[in-house]
Amino acid sequence: METQIAEHLRAVESLRRQIPLLNQIADRLIECLSIGGRVLLCGNGGSAADAQHIAAELVGRFRADRRALAAIALTTDTSILTAVANDLGAERCFSRQVEALMGPRDTLWVLSTSGRSPNVLRAAEAAREIGGTVIGFTGRWGEELHTLCTLCFHADHDRTDRIQEVHQLAYHLMCDRVEGHFAASASS
Repeated sequence: METQIAEHLRAVESLRRQIPLLNQIADRLIECLSIGGRVLLCGNGGSAADAQHIAAELVGRFRADRRALAAIALTTDTSILTAVANDLGAERCFSRQVEALMGPRDTLWVLSTSGRSPNVLRAAEAAREIGGTVIGFTGRWGEELHTLCTLCFHADHDRTDRIQEVHQLAYHLMCDRVEGHFAASASS
């Protein structure tokens, strides 16, 4: 266990080097939501749960009272996911939703620890074709996803569990910053 905790702490510490990037991502999210855009989120497995978690933080609240922010987890509609996977192929389960729901002022936030998930890559490609912003969260080797993103955060690790732990801290930082902006706007 000590080795795992030490790995976790090293991976989390690497966030400090990426604070400027995290600020850029938060600024993009604030800009999107300020102009009436929406944040669409997707990922597989634990990253699907993270997509839902982020959407809940934005629509509901993170820590402060403020207006609801438009966020949709593309991982939650089992009828769409299974119909598209069955009829068009699993690699299109998110891109088809992006085609239907996303506009050029919206942001697609994709999470993939490997950066190689075909359905996540297809969603990012579809968002780029629409002209929207693509934010990626991946691991150390997620270059394939990185090339499709407007901004891409890399957790500095190659193990899924450590990557997801860093992603969770990073997206909580994003939610806190975004919420702080909108809570301050509401009180002024």
